[in-house]
Amino acid sequence: MATAYGPDTRNHHGTGAGGHPPAKHLLPAALRAPFEARTWRELAYVLLSLPIGVVLFCCAVTMVSLGLGMLITFLGIPILAAGLVMCRGFGALERGRARALLKLDVADPAPVRGTGGVMSWVGAVLRSGVSWRHLLYAVLHMPWATVAFAVAVNFWAYGWAAFSYPLWRWVFPAYAGIDGIQLYGDSTHQVYLDSPFEMAVTSAFGLALVLITPWIIRGLVSVDRLMVLGLLGPSRLATRVSELESDRGVVVDTAAADLRRIERDLHDGAQARLVALAMDLGLAKEKLTDDPEAAARMVDEAHGEVKVALQELRDLARGIHPAVLTDRGLDAALSAIASRCTVPVNVTVDLDSRPAQAIEGIAYFTVSELLQNVSKHARAGTASVDVWRVSDRLMLQVTDDGRGGAGVSGGSGLAGLAERLDAVDGVLVVDSPAGGPTTVTAELPWRG
Repeated sequence: MATAYGPDTRNHHGTGAGGHPPAKHLLPAALRAPFEARTWRELAYVLLSLPIGVVLFCCAVTMVSLGLGMLITFLGIPILAAGLVMCRGFGALERGRARALLKLDVADPAPVRGTGGVMSWVGAVLRSGVSWRHLLYAVLHMPWATVAFAVAVNFWAYGWAAFSYPLWRWVFPAYAGIDGIQLYGDSTHQVYLDSPFEMAVTSAFGLALVLITPWIIRGLVSVDRLMVLGLLGPSRLATRVSELESDRGVVVDTAAADLRRIERDLHDGAQARLVALAMDLGLAKEKLTDDPEAAARMVDEAHGEVKVALQELRDLARGIHPAVLTDRGLDAALSAIASRCTVPVNVTVDLDSRPAQAIEGIAYFTVSELLQNVSKHARAGTASVDVWRVSDRLMLQVTDDGRGGAGVSGGSGLAGLAERLDAVDGVLVVDSPAGGPTTVTAELPWRG
């Protein structure tokens, strides 16, 4: 069902990832890749992986084998724990290396905590799944680092050598007594790369290798990224627990802020107005016998104050949870919001059922805050609100043709709104280039 307020001028715009256009380059990515800083960082990562992987593999296998071999005695347990701790130390080094060279930010896993005493700490190390995942990384990383090193170095060296062959071919006749690189030779004949055509073909082949090598290296380090993320970071359960703790803090802070707002609105609004009303009625009561006309005027003014106080209480109640949302759902509630917006708003709600009440309330207040931003900051002529369902997600999209430039930078209203949505596993995406238009898309779990 669609309800239009004002002219029907809805525009549908795709949702982008940010408000700024991508940087423009003179050369295409295929030609830039061999000279980009990213390529050289990833090459350095691959080159360092082999010596680090060999040292880590040897130390890990030695310590773990020694510990397992001596489990028949008491010394095997602390040796095995020491080996796992050593793997965790190397894991911290690998996370730092990935952060510096691959720009891969992996959170540190939770430290090992014992209940008290050395043996308690040793037991905690042995029970920790993170420790054993670090050991698995130490075992798997060395063979992969060997393969990646060999592939990267060969492609890189042969590519640049062949590409620059016309520049250094003179070495062969000057110092080796041959005409160039020998491709074939036996007792009867030899084949050398010495003609201009052969050198040009060799250089072209080298150029192809030079251009392909950065993408090969990126493919190699993508495996390293997966290994670092999967084996050296915190577990999914620990990450989820951390997210839930953070979300709980956001929910508590939001609830506290809402309570403070309600208390402030009651104290500064309806309560102050009712106190003044009580004083006016008291004065009218005193003048009732001496000056009935003045008392009547005061009662009439008090009657007007009562109406204003009732309207403020209704607005406050609507801000807590609107009755129209409970009774008639999002379609009617969002239409009511749109009717109070300062610009014409077109509302389209395409839902075959109602989501959970909590999600419905969050969706209502999300659209309400976004339309308030349109009224106050966008300088828009029209706006639109679209609501629909995709699988088990509730989708909201608010679009305006204003000046743009909105973002979720720290301290902004959209940043607080994004935190509220994140607390319930929601997502807020803002596409607002300078000059507009602005499209804000919110995604919430259905939970119907």
